[in-house]
Amino acid sequence: MLVSTPPLIGALPASDAEVPAADLRRAVLASADVGFSGYAESAGGLLLPVTDQLTSIADLFSDRTEMRVWWRSPTDHRVDVITAAGETSTHRDECGTWIWEYERATATRAESTPFALPAPSDLLPASLGRRLLSEATDDELSRIGARNVSGFNALGLRLVPDEAASSVGRVDVWVDPRSGLPLQVQVYEKGVDRPALDTRFLDFEVGRPSADVTAFTPPPAARIREAREAEIVLEAGRRIDPVPLPAELAGLPRLQIEGVPSAIGLYGRGVTLLAVTPVPQRLARGLRNAMAQSLDAVRDAAGTRLAAGPVGLMLVEPPGRGSYVLTGTVTLDALATAGAQLPGGSS
Repeated sequence: MLVSTPPLIGALPASDAEVPAADLRRAVLASADVGFSGYAESAGGLLLPVTDQLTSIADLFSDRTEMRVWWRSPTDHRVDVITAAGETSTHRDECGTWIWEYERATATRAESTPFALPAPSDLLPASLGRRLLSEATDDELSRIGARNVSGFNALGLRLVPDEAASSVGRVDVWVDPRSGLPLQVQVYEKGVDRPALDTRFLDFEVGRPSADVTAFTPPPAARIREAREAEIVLEAGRRIDPVPLPAELAGLPRLQIEGVPSAIGLYGRGVTLLAVTPVPQRLARGLRNAMAQSLDAVRDAAGTRLAAGPVGLMLVEPPGRGSYVLTGTVTLDALATAGAQLPGGSS
């Protein structure tokens, strides 16, 4: 009975409601401070190339991730990732995050920065749904009925991006209309019927959990370390001589983000984003070797590029200049166009 309960719940009928798409989006965006707890599962098939420095990111988007969550606010929550080897807890506070690895008795501190690598909390349906809908226009949105998610009647909202460069065909978000919280998010590549990323709650309860659950103080015997993964990219952006990046790449406008080095560029809007990042030689070398192992990688004068579902990745190494990585939810053709538009790029 326990094994059969989740699919039985999912098979229960759901009733739609006449809520306009724009109103449902507004409810989602207003739900950041709604407290909840639950159990979520994210399934990704994005086989990203792995480097020694960034293996955790590839794991997040290529594997099945099981998470327990206690959410009080965007700056006060806890997410436990559950694996066969144990659990890793991420505790968010006003100043940053603590990552506690129980089996290794190691606590890692990461301070808040304007540039952060993806974390398990970013894959929660509630967080991901708000992020993907944050810049959607009314013309990109439509209603798609209702379905039962974790015993809740969830209303469907579909986002189809307007940008020609986008590799995302659509995003389906299933929303609890009472709280505005997304309960399931599915991201589809253009021309593909199977979701590249599917994250959903299997168990869900609205209500602010106790602050004692989300707070964290390292145990006296714990080994304390400082997170360095995001600094790999930021250090490269600070140390490399700034190259004037174009105001537009592949038809996508450049975004201005305070605190990010000028050598790092972010382009696009909403679900269609392209990042241009200078990388040190050791990271470029590792990425080049990892990409070379893929039979689907395209290698030409523009650089080396490949797609992992809707995520495109390109390594550009202009003669006499430093290496750049281009990555985002854009097509391979858009990556080639963007690479050629960079200073020193091959047209």
